Amino acid sequence: MYGPCPKGHWSANAGLRLPHRHLTPGRRYRVARAFTDYDGHRHEAGETWTFLGASFSPHEDGQSLFVSLDGSQEWDIRLQWRPETQGAVLDALGDFIQPVE
Repeated sequence: MYGPCPKGHWSANAGLRLPHRHLTPGRRYRVARAFTDYDGHRHEAGETWTFLGASFSPHEDGQSLFVSLDGSQEWDIRLQWRPETQGAVLDALGDFIQPVE
């Protein structure tokens, strides 16, 4: 699927666990509309994970969503905020990623 982050990358940095748009750290979300991330990994509808935090890198318009699928390993879903890449996903993030009720 996609690669793990270094162990404890986000959990060790609780001060960085800020909300991102409609995503709240510690809350479970599901992929409502499939999308492909910057690394070419496909995230199919129904995929669920816990949101840990996010970071933006102005270099190359990089947006990372840090998540955990299993409650122990942390994963980085890398996206690029450009029209030719994942810009449409990031512009309508609430249509692609929704809270698990």
